[in-house]
Amino acid sequence: MDPVAIPPFVLVFVGALALYFLPRRLGFSMGILSVISAGFIIATLSYGTYHEYTVFGVFDVVLFRLDVFNALIGVIFALLGSAALLYSYASELPEKTAAVALFYMASTFGALFAGDWLTLLIFAELMAVTSTVLVWQYGGEAVRAAYRYALAHGIAGTLMFMGVAWHYISAGSLELTATGIASGWPTLLMILGIGINCGFIGLHMWLPDTYPRPHFAASVFLSVFTTKTSAYILFRIFPEGGAALALAYMGGAMAIYGVIFALLQHNMRALLSYHIQAQMGYMIAGIGLGLYLGGEALNVGVGGATAHLVNNILFKSLLFMAVGVIIYRTGIENLYELGGLYKVMPLTFAAFLLGALSITAVPGFNGFISKGLILDAANPVYFGGGNTVIYWMLMIGAVGTFLSFIKLGYYVFLHNKPELNVQDANRLQTVSMLFIGGFCLLLGVHWTAFVEKLPLLGADIRLQPYSAGHLQDALMLSITSLVVFKIIRKPLSSLHISDPASLQYPLIFHLTELITGLISRIYGPVDNTVKKVVRKLYSKCSDPESFESTVNTLLQRDEDIRPGAGLNEALLIVVTFLTLMLALFTMI
Repeated sequence: MDPVAIPPFVLVFVGALALYFLPRRLGFSMGILSVISAGFIIATLSYGTYHEYTVFGVFDVVLFRLDVFNALIGVIFALLGSAALLYSYASELPEKTAAVALFYMASTFGALFAGDWLTLLIFAELMAVTSTVLVWQYGGEAVRAAYRYALAHGIAGTLMFMGVAWHYISAGSLELTATGIASGWPTLLMILGIGINCGFIGLHMWLPDTYPRPHFAASVFLSVFTTKTSAYILFRIFPEGGAALALAYMGGAMAIYGVIFALLQHNMRALLSYHIQAQMGYMIAGIGLGLYLGGEALNVGVGGATAHLVNNILFKSLLFMAVGVIIYRTGIENLYELGGLYKVMPLTFAAFLLGALSITAVPGFNGFISKGLILDAANPVYFGGGNTVIYWMLMIGAVGTFLSFIKLGYYVFLHNKPELNVQDANRLQTVSMLFIGGFCLLLGVHWTAFVEKLPLLGADIRLQPYSAGHLQDALMLSITSLVVFKIIRKPLSSLHISDPASLQYPLIFHLTELITGLISRIYGPVDNTVKKVVRKLYSKCSDPESFESTVNTLLQRDEDIRPGAGLNEALLIVVTFLTLMLALFTMI
């Protein structure tokens, strides 16, 4: 084992402790240094398995496994993490909150480089806990959002735990191998658990509900780690056949659903949050199509999904940074209350443009490369047949993405509103944003070097992202989006349509209330009866000579311990429910 193969999460964890206890400037410096050191280890170590142990004499755990799939993601995580910490320092994020963000990042590195399912589960749960605290610490509305966030990810973790336990029973091993999780119920449970973390439609409401609530610098961390790590885990599950195709359709639906509700948002961070769901849709579609089609489509689909994951880390965090600076300087989150900021915030406008041009896949930027790979995997013309329906679903999502960022840029920076007398981003905020924006541009221009680093892709793949056909498609996409925005701009600004998935909160509340009431109706009479019996036994049996007469008395007076009417009603409800369920399962 290489003596310098320290698991990255250890270094970042130490950095988080330093940030928590040391003075502000020194603490942030140590935190940034720890993240850079973790990135250096990831970039320089050879692929392989490090730090293998046997726990309880039964479970073989691997704390650090480096391979072609997680190495590039880890390096980009480190780049983003160091920039996000610098941005947080410049944005007055409290030291203890920043330390929690760094604990969250350390947990992410633990999950990303886990070599077995048990280690992965432990770190995934640590991610859920630390990200919940990161939201909750801000107070106010963030507290209730953190509570709902914890419930969602608690359910996700439970489903994943059940899937891994079932896998262990089936396979007899917890090793994370290329064959993924055991097929059948383990795969289904894992996909459902990861589906919550990825933002599957109907399971996604935690995302736009949570990310607009905490400190704007905390949102930069939140926008990256949970969803992107979950996409990586989703590939590691390795579903096959029809499950993979269903996954691809879910990805296409997410791309459309996310952009529709992004377009309807007034809150800037809520708009960006829905676009996390939409962009996750592209990754999931690429993974699903690649696994379903196989051959070159596997290489292009999964490789493109990995590329889009890497690129999304960069341009999504950049967009949250730019929006955060606007909130920092103006105190306004509603995009319709802003306008004309390009005149007074040109540096922030430049950072926003770098992020917007990247996420909309304009040629020359990184999103054009990764989104193009996924579209090529779905296109029936290329690489093994594709899927026409999913291709057009992703194209509709691409138009919606263009419309969303035309809307955001227009109303925040260009719309003719009374000018706000505000300052631009400060020096360190600017350095952080342009550092990330520079990588968005670099990976779009030097795309061949980028693609060669991606898993399953290489120089022999027939990739031509800047072909005449691809450039023509990009031009038509941008022109179509500009024309459509001109038509829908005014009616769009007056729309207030709630996400139907938000109904889950009152439904869950009332369902929980109903279950709690039912349990209380059962438990209350039973509890009272037991207490009554205990009191009688205690009082009667305190004299040993009266024990026999006490027992005889209780047996003769059975009416004293008979359940009350409330309990009878509750039992009737439970029996009726179980009878109906039994009948239902009999008919299936």
